[in-house]
Amino acid sequence: MKIILSGCNGKMGRVLVKIINEEKDLEIVAGIDANHEGYENPFPVYEKAEYCKEKADVLIDFSHHSALKDVLAYSVKTKTPLVVATTGLSGEDLKALMEASKDLPIFQTGNMSLGVNVLTDLAKRASLGLKDFDIEIIEKHHNQKVDAPSGTAYLIANGINEVFNDKKEFIYGRHGRSEKRKNNEISIHAIRGGSIVGEHTVIFAGPDEIIEIKHTALSKDIFALGAIKAARFLNVQKNGFYNMNDLLK
Repeated sequence: MKIILSGCNGKMGRVLVKIINEEKDLEIVAGIDANHEGYENPFPVYEKAEYCKEKADVLIDFSHHSALKDVLAYSVKTKTPLVVATTGLSGEDLKALMEASKDLPIFQTGNMSLGVNVLTDLAKRASLGLKDFDIEIIEKHHNQKVDAPSGTAYLIANGINEVFNDKKEFIYGRHGRSEKRKNNEISIHAIRGGSIVGEHTVIFAGPDEIIEIKHTALSKDIFALGAIKAARFLNVQKNGFYNMNDLLK
């Protein structure tokens, strides 16, 4: 399977390059990165997707949300299935992906870890039986992460909110607030420090009992492996919009 890798010279891009090179049935035929001269690669690297001349079976985007417009335009023009692993997407970005999925297969998720997506499913199931419990989400990441809360925290919170017909309100920390916690809140707290790869905890706090569901990432490899699984999955799909739930099924 031939792959174009957007963000090939970034932190996650380097992990993907390493793991894909270890797979005998996968080949990176081109890379896309604003820092296109940052590393020596065995494939050509272009500053923008529009400059890419190679053809591929799938494009994996693990870059920055600001590059999505360019990457999506290339995928639509060349009908190349697209795996979007980039976080920090706006509502407009998601609408653009949904619209483009009418013409090609697109896979998007806030987190490529299989474990995180299982955690989200467990949290949704727990919410069905614990509707009167207070729900708090704590996410921890390294000190170089720029977006907060994380895309994964939103993935979990939005999943839980589906159970409540999107009637819950997201609260980000409590600095400056001088009122009691409301029943319709899902609170999200972001911690940044050191080299924490990623940790997400969902807390269900009720009268005299607490339930916690937690996922800890020990290396970035899990996100690369998830992206590869998504690429293999997408390569045999019809036009449409897919996410990790479709892959897990």
